Amino acid sequence: MTRTIKLNQIDGVLSEFEYPVEPATVATACDDVTIRLADGEVNLGATVSESNATAFASAEELGEELMSLLPRRAVGEPFQSDGDA
Repeated sequence: MTRTIKLNQIDGVLSEFEYPVEPATVATACDDVTIRLADGEVNLGATVSESNATAFASAEELGEELMSLLPRRAVGEPFQSDGDA
């Protein structure tokens, strides 16, 4: 069954794992999860499989790595800041 989630719902998916966990384990378990981004979609399993990490110690660490692997336009307009007016 394929699941589609918003990026801000990713913590719920990442909290389902027992840590530490290897990227391959997450990639296999999440190959049916699509994340809706501000500009498109990505497959969670495929994205995590691009990681060079050997293991993730926590959901927070996995979340940080995931954010670093997402495309530049994943969360909004690049080079824009809420403080810019």
